[in-house]
Amino acid sequence: MKNIMETCYNTFKVFILFTGCTVLFYYGIMWVNQEYQNYHRYDEPEGAAVKVTKMIEEKDESWIQRLLFFYHYGE
Repeated sequence: MKNIMETCYNTFKVFILFTGCTVLFYYGIMWVNQEYQNYHRYDEPEGAAVKVTKMIEEKDESWIQRLLFFYHYGE
C-alpha cells in the first residue's frame, strides 16, 4: 500500500512540474509575441539612409554564359 501511495505522490509531483513548466513556457511565448507585435520593421528609415538595391536589366545571355554564372556565383 505504501508503494502505491509513493508512486501516486511521485506521479503527482511530475504532473505539477510539467504543468508549471508548460504554463511558464506559454506565458514566455506570449511575452515575446507582445514585445514584437508592435515592432514596425517596414517603416521608412529615418536620417541619411541610402537605398542599396538596384534593378538589374535582364540581358539576352546564352545558356553557356548563364551556366557559368551559376557555377561561379551559385545563383
